Amino acid sequence: MIIGCGGSGKTTIAARLGERLSLPVHHLDRMFWRPCWIETPHDEWRTIQERICRQAEWVIDGNYGATMDIRLIACDTVIFLDLPTLTCLFGAVKRFLRFWGHARPDMAEGCSERLSWDYLKWIWTYRKTRRPLILSRLQNLKDAKRIVILTSRRAIRCFLENAPETHRNGVSLAY
Repeated sequence: MIIGCGGSGKTTIAARLGERLSLPVHHLDRMFWRPCWIETPHDEWRTIQERICRQAEWVIDGNYGATMDIRLIACDTVIFLDLPTLTCLFGAVKRFLRFWGHARPDMAEGCSERLSWDYLKWIWTYRKTRRPLILSRLQNLKDAKRIVILTSRRAIRCFLENAPETHRNGVSLAY
């Protein structure tokens, strides 16, 4: 399970881990958004995630706090990308410029890349408003789950370089 602020690199690390560990990767943005940025209804959204989490093995990237409990119960490892605000803002703007005018690979068809003031504000306030809640949840899970907190792009690169190349017997990411 990979979580973190917008622009932190959740999708990138999910894709690389999925490839390296030969695991299916599920991008929550792709499943949540319908064409023209229409949200999936809440009950259906919970059902979709419950179905994915019943699979034996997976990598899921995305926050979606209202349904995070489903993934936290089912996962064996949580990777929290706890990057500085300016790094995340730069990542979000870079992604916008790269995919401007069309949907990025981890997004639903018909959802062209966008960058709104609300989204930038969400990134700007993430460390103050959302991060403390996430750190508290992770602290409560530290004895039951493998928790990996990465605080820089360099730490992410190092983590990916040292991740095992296989995933066996339900044990993953000895880091």
